[in-house]
Amino acid sequence: MYKNLAATLVAACVVAPSFAQTGTTLQSPTKASEPTKVGFVYVTPVLPAGWTRQHEEGRLQLERELKGHVQTKAVDNVPEGADAERVIRDLAAQGHQLIFTTSFGYMEPTLRVAKEFPNVRFENITGYKQAGNVATANARHYEGRYLSGIAAGRMSQTGVAGFVAGFPIPEVVQGINAFALGMRSVNPKAQVKVVWLNTWFDPAREREAAMTLMDQNADVLSFQVASTAVMAAAQERGKMAIAFHSDMRKDGPDAQLLAVTHHWGGYYASRAKAVQNGTWKSGDFWGGVKDGMVKVEHFGPKLPKPVRDEVLARQKEMAQGKLQPFQAGQQPIRDNTGQLRIPAGTGLSDAKKNQMNWLVEGVIGSVQ
Repeated sequence: MYKNLAATLVAACVVAPSFAQTGTTLQSPTKASEPTKVGFVYVTPVLPAGWTRQHEEGRLQLERELKGHVQTKAVDNVPEGADAERVIRDLAAQGHQLIFTTSFGYMEPTLRVAKEFPNVRFENITGYKQAGNVATANARHYEGRYLSGIAAGRMSQTGVAGFVAGFPIPEVVQGINAFALGMRSVNPKAQVKVVWLNTWFDPAREREAAMTLMDQNADVLSFQVASTAVMAAAQERGKMAIAFHSDMRKDGPDAQLLAVTHHWGGYYASRAKAVQNGTWKSGDFWGGVKDGMVKVEHFGPKLPKPVRDEVLARQKEMAQGKLQPFQAGQQPIRDNTGQLRIPAGTGLSDAKKNQMNWLVEGVIGSVQ
């Protein structure tokens, strides 16, 4: 997925659900009779659930939607760094006209390879640097986090939730803060305790962090790491958890309250079509609930129907633009040191969201 940002993220722009982007248009070198070759690079193995699974589902949807008109290839479990650059370069040399690199740590390798292959289109998922033939895209995961926080706030008996986090980059910080704001919208005294792992994929450490948080009175867990270890730990201890990326009821049939999922197939298909018809443009896309890229779904047996209905109602309001997690109402939003961050009646711009390096009131922890 991503590593620590050394530079400030630029503003992400919301575009229409057609996934249109602005920027330089590259004409397609593909003949109409030839299938477009599309490559994918994954940072973890393709597991039954999680970050990479959702991108794999997106690839398969792309193949279904453009059957006979695309030819895809995925390379999984590619470490960020030199290995990634080699794999991306190999895909370009093999004639792939569009290559999706699905991790923040692939951003710089993607840019380097793109300079060598100016007629190939590259898309870095979760990155922020573009070039004439390099676009970026991400999902507004924080929207689903807020909605899941409402469920956690309603269900927690202790008022304490735990959050197992990978790296302290703005996207993850957004998720923690939105989750806490969602919890505190229904339980103003709720707390969220955070454990940072500084890795995306280490099931043993993910499990250990989950156990530690449950020992510290957390009865609901959330996480932004790549395996299902946190869900399995919650199941083992009889606690509750919020699945992330995909449905994890197989690992937590009783523990899972709901899943915050992301969906890439529509975006992948639209971008491949743009290559085929010569309208592909570099730019940045940040899709959320209204675009169908982020959803809360896969409700578990412990979540009562009234709570499920409440969450779905808030999701509908979010899709309509009536609910925004980082919009302050009559009361301002402060961080966990008491500093004013969002004055009453105002909200954060996308640029400010993508510079987020503070934790909201109610979160126990710090941004390392």
